[in-house]
Amino acid sequence: MLSLHNTKCECGHQNAVGTVLCESCGKPLMENAESDTPLEMRYDGVARRSQKSNPSIIDRVWNFFSSVKIAVYLIVLTLVSATLGTIYPQEDSFLNNFEPSTYYKEQYGIPGQIYYKLGLSHTYESWWFITLLVMIGTSLVICSLDRVLPLYRALSKQQVRKHLRFINRQKTVYAAQIDGSAEEWVQSFGNKLKRKRYRIYSDGTALLAEKNRFSRWGPYINHIGLILFLLAILARGIPGWQMDSYVTIPDGDIVHIDGTNYYVKNEKFTVTYYSDDELPEELQGKARAKLYETKAVLYTCESQCGDLSAKPELREVERHDIVVNSPLQYNGLKLYQFDYDVTPKLKGVKPVLINKATGETYGPFDLPMKDAPLEYDLGAYHLKLVANYMEFAVGDDGEPVTLSREPNAPAFIFLITGPGLPEKGQPYMYFPMQKDKEKFGQDQLNASIADKLEIKVQGMENVDFSEASTYLNVRMDKALPYVWIGAAISMIGLLMGSYWQHRRIWLRIDEGQLSLGAHTNKNWYGMRADVAAALRQQGITVDPKSLDNGGNNA
Repeated sequence: MLSLHNTKCECGHQNAVGTVLCESCGKPLMENAESDTPLEMRYDGVARRSQKSNPSIIDRVWNFFSSVKIAVYLIVLTLVSATLGTIYPQEDSFLNNFEPSTYYKEQYGIPGQIYYKLGLSHTYESWWFITLLVMIGTSLVICSLDRVLPLYRALSKQQVRKHLRFINRQKTVYAAQIDGSAEEWVQSFGNKLKRKRYRIYSDGTALLAEKNRFSRWGPYINHIGLILFLLAILARGIPGWQMDSYVTIPDGDIVHIDGTNYYVKNEKFTVTYYSDDELPEELQGKARAKLYETKAVLYTCESQCGDLSAKPELREVERHDIVVNSPLQYNGLKLYQFDYDVTPKLKGVKPVLINKATGETYGPFDLPMKDAPLEYDLGAYHLKLVANYMEFAVGDDGEPVTLSREPNAPAFIFLITGPGLPEKGQPYMYFPMQKDKEKFGQDQLNASIADKLEIKVQGMENVDFSEASTYLNVRMDKALPYVWIGAAISMIGLLMGSYWQHRRIWLRIDEGQLSLGAHTNKNWYGMRADVAAALRQQGITVDPKSLDNGGNNA
């Protein structure tokens, strides 16, 4: 840490605590002030808050985030975490919303189960990954403020006539005896540098030549772009700002798009296949889709949107025939044609309730596989739907789970009340598909009520199949424009810092003795060449290499 005392220079300028070089004349102020080694010109020697002695708790937090080393560690840790998230598919990439607790173990074994248990299956939405991004953003802000404000103060307070020790301890220096008028020599030398696009500031026999100062702000503009980029990434977590999901819509169905106020209808899905004459010989005999199209209608919900027991009131806002690379677009929402399935899917059944003791039949009643009504009145009996599983399975804990939202193995649990049943009702599990009844043992599951009642479908005429289903990819990304703006700003900062260099030349003539020093933040060969060329035009021939501090240039 730097010293606690205030550093007042002999030029009269009062510097902040911890200043290494006087902000006005540039005189070295610290313990190594008498050294002849080139000066450390990073941030022009100004004091920074992170170098404060006896820091408070707030200062310690500031110091932590202002450290470039810490920033590098955070970036590496974030990159490693992001890489771990790519080992297996993320949960939000599932087309049919598989049950994660069983999917990873079944597909990838013990490593997959560990992957899920560690929370890596939703890495990019996890609190710890978002915390890493926030910490990187905080580090960028504090690193920038800790350096850019002092640097701006130092560059805005530059004095033309610099201290001799400041000039003589630059990395590029030159000293010689000058004959004639010092003021005229300085003016002539300044004119030579103007031709190289230097800005010239003079004070009698002293001169400051400077060009490309703007390049010093390149890294901080880059930081601004990265901060905006990170904020845009974090904004994707705001509800309604970002979405990348999938919906499956059987022919003629209307499906709610989760997380939005929109519904989409598949009026008609069609697929056209290549004929054998259109295919090469090795592909003939196989069905190859030539075009698949969804006649889609987009609705917005006007009322009763969250009431599952009531039918929502919908208003059409857009319709479009969706094909590959031609999505339906509305107010930032995009629906892409992703895939299709022409396998008939169970859409609904019309079962009846049978009293086994009397043989009486009640119904039929409509039981759609999706969005089924919650209550049914069948004569003296009342059925209340208490659970619905689209793809029934039993989890590791013995509890029923659903593996997807598609009716691959649908199951319904009803609470039935009526004659001969307890007042609170009795549960009944119903499997619409015969293979599922046999697989899971419907009679065994309903042992307490199976001798009294039965729910069954009487004939295939009471079974409704959808002819085809379309898979649509739903995308919305309101943060994307800000991501591109942040990336563009960051690139501008990189270009500013990479292709231009901040070059400065200080000189003063005291009783005919010329003292010249020059500094640049990069490309010292170009800096030496500029100085040597200007001196040569003044009639002084000098080897550019001899301008290095320590060379024979007197």
